[in-house]
Amino acid sequence: MARLFIPGPTDVDQKILKAMQQPMIGHRSDAFADLFARTQPRLRETFQTKNRVFVTTSSGTGLFEGAMRNMVSKRILIGVCGAFGQRWVDVANSNEISAESVDSKWGEPNLPELIISKLKSKRYDTLALVHNETSTGIENPIAKIIAESRAIQPDIIIMVDAVSSAGGVDIRTDDWGIDILITSSHKCMALPPGLAFAAVSDRAMERAHSIKHRGHYFDFLLLNKHLQRNMTPATPAISFFYALDAQLKLMQEEGLSNRFNRHTQMAAYVQNWAKDRFDLFALEGYRSKTVTTIRNTKGISISDLNKSLSENGKQISNGYGDLKNETFRIAHMGEMDLEDIKSLLDHIDTYISHTNSS
Repeated sequence: MARLFIPGPTDVDQKILKAMQQPMIGHRSDAFADLFARTQPRLRETFQTKNRVFVTTSSGTGLFEGAMRNMVSKRILIGVCGAFGQRWVDVANSNEISAESVDSKWGEPNLPELIISKLKSKRYDTLALVHNETSTGIENPIAKIIAESRAIQPDIIIMVDAVSSAGGVDIRTDDWGIDILITSSHKCMALPPGLAFAAVSDRAMERAHSIKHRGHYFDFLLLNKHLQRNMTPATPAISFFYALDAQLKLMQEEGLSNRFNRHTQMAAYVQNWAKDRFDLFALEGYRSKTVTTIRNTKGISISDLNKSLSENGKQISNGYGDLKNETFRIAHMGEMDLEDIKSLLDHIDTYISHTNSS
């Protein structure tokens, strides 16, 4: 089995996989309510919020759509600097929601001044941002964007895609004023794909009450009603909740600050290595702590590299979309550590050396 140095899914600890093997229980049983209830305080701690955390059986994209339908009454502004900012736009368009975007060149961040310029020119009721753009390896300065945006439009609802950063990077949901923080189970949370999470503020819930057509599966009012009883509106993936319970315990044992520091150290090591041998795609000062996008300046075959890596039980990711082969990506998220990273990079160094000499 390959070690996955890709930006999701990430490797899952055997103890977590074993937790999923527990006998099935009814989703309306006291046993499930107890299981669900155990996860809530630790989810709030992980996402640094005192507010509710919705858990849905879906990908993060499901909650993108849910948040969009529950929050936008007139017009949304979306920060785009890669493929997943564009996904916010695609979700809005597919739901016939009036959306405008602030677009930055791939490899560059959404800077506060660009967002503020749009907010000064027109009224928006919602702002959507990507914290960690997986396609380009950019970490956007969302704390500064949020602070300056609220100074212009104090009542704007702010939604953040933290799919590839929450659980691995210090995101201060309440302190920064994030109304909806969305993430998935299969990246920094180091769980199998299948669950999505949204930390949701009281202000966001007030907005949801004013929206008539919120949909059903991701209706925030319905999710919140069932949350009060430690339940979900529809049948959840119960085995995944056992995994979540076990993983949150492991994360709590490590400690959030230690977990954040581990991700930062791995990122620094990969990025220093990449600068010595290749070049980095993301602008300096805005580089992700969970996935590094590397310019393929040596013109190596990423496919052949991955074949070589697979023989040693490892896998990296090619560039995303139009960046395929021009870049490649190394993820450093979840439960891997610095020794795992060093082992991977040593193998790549060996491959490059053999390729150059042949």
